[in-house]
Amino acid sequence: MKHTQVLVVGGGPVGMLVAAELGHHGVRTVVLEAEPRTVDRPKAGTVHARTAQGLARRGHLPVPIATEDLLGRGRAEGFHFAGAPGLVITAPATEPRPVLGRSQAELERDFELRARERGVDVLRGHRVTDIVQEPDAVHVSAQGPDGERRFTAEYVVGADGARSTVRERLGFAADTHPATVSAGLGLVRLTDPDSVPYGWHRTPRGWTIAGVDPYGHSRFITIDFRGPHPDRHSPLTLDELRQEAERVIGHRVPMADPRFLSRFSDFARLVRNYRQDRVFLAGDAAHVHFAVGGQGLNLGLQDALNLSWKLAHTLAGTAGKDLLDTYDAERRPAGQRVIDNTRVQLTLMRPDPGLDPLRDLVAELLGIDAVNTHVGHMISAQETVYPARTGRGSRGEGRFLPNLPLTTAAGPTDLIRLLLPGRPVLLLLGEAGRAHGEQGAAWAHVVRTVSATPARPLPWNAVLVRPDGYIAWAPDGGDLAGALGDWFGEPRRRT
Repeated sequence: MKHTQVLVVGGGPVGMLVAAELGHHGVRTVVLEAEPRTVDRPKAGTVHARTAQGLARRGHLPVPIATEDLLGRGRAEGFHFAGAPGLVITAPATEPRPVLGRSQAELERDFELRARERGVDVLRGHRVTDIVQEPDAVHVSAQGPDGERRFTAEYVVGADGARSTVRERLGFAADTHPATVSAGLGLVRLTDPDSVPYGWHRTPRGWTIAGVDPYGHSRFITIDFRGPHPDRHSPLTLDELRQEAERVIGHRVPMADPRFLSRFSDFARLVRNYRQDRVFLAGDAAHVHFAVGGQGLNLGLQDALNLSWKLAHTLAGTAGKDLLDTYDAERRPAGQRVIDNTRVQLTLMRPDPGLDPLRDLVAELLGIDAVNTHVGHMISAQETVYPARTGRGSRGEGRFLPNLPLTTAAGPTDLIRLLLPGRPVLLLLGEAGRAHGEQGAAWAHVVRTVSATPARPLPWNAVLVRPDGYIAWAPDGGDLAGALGDWFGEPRRRT
């Protein structure tokens, strides 16, 4: 029997990021992953703005230090909405690029390496077979290369994907939407690449999505709107993918040498609570939706960034009352938002001529800058605002604080650099902000207090920033000591 503080079930990018973050905080962590090694599959490959911003604050993405000349400037990347071009994803120039191409496998490898370097025990080739909760611990059984192994953990994170054993064994209740379409995905060699439309292509019979590589294997997708496949889990064959491509496009589509073939649909599921006592769900174990807009991987990585620091503080004894309950309160609405917008996009994608006026209207609306920005922020999760925890009405609490250049006694820096150690930061801004320093001193064992001069004024003279970059308190939200107690428990007496 192996004892650990946190056991992560599932070693994909979400589970490995949770493990890497817990390892950073010195939490004894074990990862159980069924696959013996990372598998390169043509799945998610887009890192959106809010995910990139969160990863940068945790040191997983290198970002140059912010300078004053970048303030007020932005970065922009062209994207799509419901398969149609015209959407633009923007982000401040002080942040990473708003759309990054990083494969799921690449992220998994990076996070696993970091987790191992931080002392996490990653056990590959271990498939969980049972999980039982007790008031003070969770017991997990797994089948590994050397037979059955048993583990006991204070907390378990189920990041084991859409077919989650953790979710099924513990009976997490969920709301679902049944499948209405059948889609196929293949990594294949297109032997006549000029015959295949590049990118997102709609015909009266459905859609194809092709990242055509004339010199190698292409990622190729078909979407059939005539209904779900009668046997969703039957293996997709190359002949079936070819025939469906030819039906949708209307002519021969020669393809060969499949490296990967899979089915998917628009089935959607959202668990009704991301927490069940000592067990948490993250990533596809908690939410699945139609794969449009590159949002699923990002949603899961943001789950990981949200949950990991809260678990670390709870295990260290520096968490406020019910801190772990804020994980569901904050992340479930984000999951619902993605499910809702992907259902809207699929409606617009249906090859029904009767929908043409609606598609034309949406395209017209996206031509309005404010609408385009709003939709772009929705797809990239930059619209995310968490519910206020303190209940004191701050206009800042729960919002993400953009990176900004700062001058401290040690020299120039920026917000990203201050958050890299993984501790919450109390920023005291200018002379007026220093009055809040005395209240924060009783939480010096938890919170890093930094006096700084911002390159441009903020609406407040002080601000408390969580390790994931969201604002925990600002002066218009009432008493700082009360907020610190809500988030990080009782103050520590100074001797």
